Amino acid sequence: MMRAARNIYKDDVDFTTLALQSPAFAKYVKPNGQLDFSNPDAVRQLTKSLLKRDFNLNVEIPENRLCPPVPNRLNYILWLQDLLDTTGDQYRDDYDPDRSVLGLDIGTGCCSIYPLLGCTTRPLWDFVATDIDDENVRTARENVTNNGLDSRIRVFKTERKDDLIPLDTKLDVQRLDFTMCNPPFYASREEMIASAEAKERPPFSACTGDEVEMVTEGGENAFVHRMIEESLHLRERVVWYTSMLGKLSSVSVIVEKLMEHGNNNYGVTEFVQGSKTKRWAVAWSWTDLRPSMKVARGIPGFPRHLLPFPSEFMFEIMNQSIDDISDKIDKELSSLRIHWTWRKNLATGVGFAMENVWSRQARRKLQNSAGAADMMEIDESAAALGFKVQLKQDRLDEKFGLVRELLRDVKEKGGGEVMPKEGMER
Repeated sequence: MMRAARNIYKDDVDFTTLALQSPAFAKYVKPNGQLDFSNPDAVRQLTKSLLKRDFNLNVEIPENRLCPPVPNRLNYILWLQDLLDTTGDQYRDDYDPDRSVLGLDIGTGCCSIYPLLGCTTRPLWDFVATDIDDENVRTARENVTNNGLDSRIRVFKTERKDDLIPLDTKLDVQRLDFTMCNPPFYASREEMIASAEAKERPPFSACTGDEVEMVTEGGENAFVHRMIEESLHLRERVVWYTSMLGKLSSVSVIVEKLMEHGNNNYGVTEFVQGSKTKRWAVAWSWTDLRPSMKVARGIPGFPRHLLPFPSEFMFEIMNQSIDDISDKIDKELSSLRIHWTWRKNLATGVGFAMENVWSRQARRKLQNSAGAADMMEIDESAAALGFKVQLKQDRLDEKFGLVRELLRDVKEKGGGEVMPKEGMER
């Protein structure tokens, strides 16, 4: 669900190569190049060696705490990057190196791996992190300090009774760009044991996690429901609320809960690492910026009625020059009573409409009044519709592809119906 070049673990880790680069890891690799995942020392050293080789991070992982698999954790970070990159104030679809970001890691664990990876891969990302376990807080802070990131990562001790997103109490921050979480999967110790026994060979079968990291009342569904309830009060003080999930069935439950609360700006995805176990994630926002389709609709085969509304459409145009198409788009949209800006050199435009101006009725009304549309000063946050149009040339087969995000609905809703009042749609 993210660009492959950024996902350095898109295939299984080559243990033989890693053994040549990390003597500490080499002693755990079998002659056939495989790793004994039933050996907790081998699993811990794999995580430590990958973090050192690929991110120059030095971490210590206690024997009695959950050992985080690096590829899975990186997948989550990359998805968050894509989520934020496609919903920025500048309406761009790629990384903005000047954008400062503050995220919250709920239940950061023994080594605070998400903040460490996030800060290492994005220079202007900072984190606040929480955990209810004293030992996790202590070792997480040590790992942050040992990697020289005290100024960018702050770890807070919280209690079970505290809010999961304690902006005004523990954290003392006004707003966040995102929250992330890997909640305990299981509702009880019995469920955790039964799940382990049902697996023939879990990818990380040497589970060293403490019960406080694996079990929570009501399981992951109840945990994320708590996040949703808190988000109903915090609203836009957090741009994106997100959580990983250990069960595909949980994704549908969470999405249905969001829909019950009237949320229609959400995204779902899956994290697949080689032949290892899948994980899933859900994100939701009470703001109006919509992420790209690849970010928001990232679970193949997910029930269509539970997928978020499509935020972009692509049309293929042949046998016309890109300059001719560009001029026609600019002329057509300039005729509407909207705030429209077209950058011909970038073949990209952004428009905002305060009301329905695209239906037949609206266009006839415009023609019968002042004639040509006048340029409008528009409050983007109060717009009925915002959209982006981009022309791209497919150089392989010399065709022209036109991405007209949301414009299909603008043109086809001819009965005067305005899109849902969401201020800004991508």
